[in-house]
Amino acid sequence: MLDGVALPVGAMKVLLNVIKRSHAKTMMGLQDELELASRVILNFANRELGTRSQIPLRSGCELFRRYITRCSLDFPDFTECMKEILNRGEAFASMSLTARNKIAEHGSQFVRDGQTIMTHGYSRVVAKLLVRAAAVERRNFNIVVLEGRPDGGGAKAASLFSEAGIPTTVVLDSAAAHVMERCDLCIVGAEGVLENGGIVNKVGTYALGITAKALGKPFYVAAESYKFARLYPLNQKDLGGTKGLGGGGGKSKAGGLGGFYDTTTEKGEPRRIELGEGVKVEDHPVDFTPAEYISLLFTDLGILTPNAVSDELIRLYQ
Repeated sequence: MLDGVALPVGAMKVLLNVIKRSHAKTMMGLQDELELASRVILNFANRELGTRSQIPLRSGCELFRRYITRCSLDFPDFTECMKEILNRGEAFASMSLTARNKIAEHGSQFVRDGQTIMTHGYSRVVAKLLVRAAAVERRNFNIVVLEGRPDGGGAKAASLFSEAGIPTTVVLDSAAAHVMERCDLCIVGAEGVLENGGIVNKVGTYALGITAKALGKPFYVAAESYKFARLYPLNQKDLGGTKGLGGGGGKSKAGGLGGFYDTTTEKGEPRRIELGEGVKVEDHPVDFTPAEYISLLFTDLGILTPNAVSDELIRLYQ
């Protein structure tokens, strides 16, 4: 659903309800309650939704807590402070709900008639941007979307774009470089925007960024500011998150060894390949794309260069 509530925004609403029902008598007591609630949210998301939800959820919770508790120095009386905290909490949650609309307004201006745009997997904010460019800005363009294995997010996005009347083609993830030469630009979403200006996103984004730079194509990122995270990975190992291959890509046996791999024949017929017991299977849900491969970021704070992200994080956490 294009207008579905993002996980971090849902978490903010939960934290807002914690504040409304709090019996804390001091700011420290309230902060302890919010920190506990944040841990419960993160643990639940990790158990039910997997590791991809961790970065945006963690940064959203931290920004929310930071934003609402800034007023403690301005309101020495705790009762008055609680009123202001609730006001700020409501304002921050409402602002976050409208983030996608602002991003779509900024980013749709970069879409031109006759372009072919490549995207990767399924991102609600990218979908919002491209649908706006077609429906509101009246741009005529084509979309090439990578299939987004193992969960097939690209196929989901393609269905949405097709319903919006945008000519769309789904291609294999491994065909990104082959198809890139006929594309004019790339737009992807992000699970997290990092302090060094890079992003964490669905695996395959890094390869797409490298390919776009090699062929001189602009590489844009659309992401909400509540996904700005105080993280500074230096390489892919810093992300962790490796697991046994699952989802649309197959299923591994215990320990990530052996199992099977689902694919298709040259005629497009389903085929299952049995893997030997000694075959190790990995499924990396996300990867890290360094800032050097990113042209611009479309955010609800405005259009930013990767170098500006650290300044915005300082401002958000001050």
